[in-house]
Amino acid sequence: MKRFVYADNAATTPVSREVIEAMAPVFSEQWGNPSSLHAKGREAKELLDGARERIAKVFSCSANEIYFTSCGSESDNWAIRGAVKRLAKKGRNHIVTSAIEHPAVLNTCRDLEKEGYPVTYVGVDSDGIVKMDELEAAITDKTAVVAIMFANNEVGTIQPIEEIGKLAHAKGALMFTDAVQAIGNIDIDLSKLPVDMLALSGHKIHAPKGIGMLYIKKGVVIDNLISGGGQERRKRAGTENLPYIVGLAKALEVASAKIPELDRVVKMRDRLIEGLEKVPFSKLNGHRTQRLAGNVNIGFEFIEGESMLLWLDISGICASTGSACSSASLEASHVLLAMGVPHEKAHGSVRLSITHETTEEDIDYILETLPPIIEKLRNMSPLWEEIVKGNQN
Repeated sequence: MKRFVYADNAATTPVSREVIEAMAPVFSEQWGNPSSLHAKGREAKELLDGARERIAKVFSCSANEIYFTSCGSESDNWAIRGAVKRLAKKGRNHIVTSAIEHPAVLNTCRDLEKEGYPVTYVGVDSDGIVKMDELEAAITDKTAVVAIMFANNEVGTIQPIEEIGKLAHAKGALMFTDAVQAIGNIDIDLSKLPVDMLALSGHKIHAPKGIGMLYIKKGVVIDNLISGGGQERRKRAGTENLPYIVGLAKALEVASAKIPELDRVVKMRDRLIEGLEKVPFSKLNGHRTQRLAGNVNIGFEFIEGESMLLWLDISGICASTGSACSSASLEASHVLLAMGVPHEKAHGSVRLSITHETTEEDIDYILETLPPIIEKLRNMSPLWEEIVKGNQN
């Protein structure tokens, strides 16, 4: 019987036992509406406030700086749209972002461009790190918000967020970071980090899909994205998803506690990288060390990534070619293209994302399975045949 290996944790993670156990009573017993004034409502409100306090403790911030959303995409939209529309009234209508952001950020910026808000897309180097000189030059006294992700979802490169935040603040702009992939990988202290807004999503850290969060620093005022009732201190309307909020709080506590144990994940990641780099015509995408603990993104020439994924799936290995939000597209990764990877090489990349739950036996199985798949696919390629003949002559 073939082995099953889940190596697509950057796309989503299974809900953990601890989170399920934390949420269960909220579904069955503590199901009140936090806005209701009766006993059941007060019970729910106490749970809501408690979850907010627990999350604030994880990030060393105030509970009043935590706002719950439905997902990372909503948080990204709210931060960018809310900031630029509020600050445009004061003459700041410009947005600075990078060319490798998640589609939730890039497409929000493109939509805002159509509404007349100027956007500058800063380039990255071959490792996926934002070009700091280009970024500094892009920020002006008209810039409302600088939106740079904490860590890239495809290649795992971690950005120098502290330095970027200081550049934004030096020009009077707000600093926003999409930290969806960074949560659980990096110890984030919002009492020290020069960040005004931070977005995250629960389903990347073993909480359910459908719950996210936006941190908004005290004193920062942005326009609302969703209008309606007075929930979330009148900033985000909609009855709070209390079971998932409690689940998010638990997931963040568990993820934070496991950060010191990431060395084991890093060792497995590096073993996987070293093993796959032995395949001819392969190349690691992203920074070799300044990357997420569980991210492996490697390009293999002369094959298509989609074919590789299908054969991996047949073998019981779940992986991806990049962002799950763009998987329906046959276009090459915008992240790899921005890093200077040629179009034909960008098509042959695979992302393997592992976690604490990954075992050494899982790594063994990937290393045993993937190289023969690449060889099989290359042997079906006329281009590979020409390469082999060229090497023989």
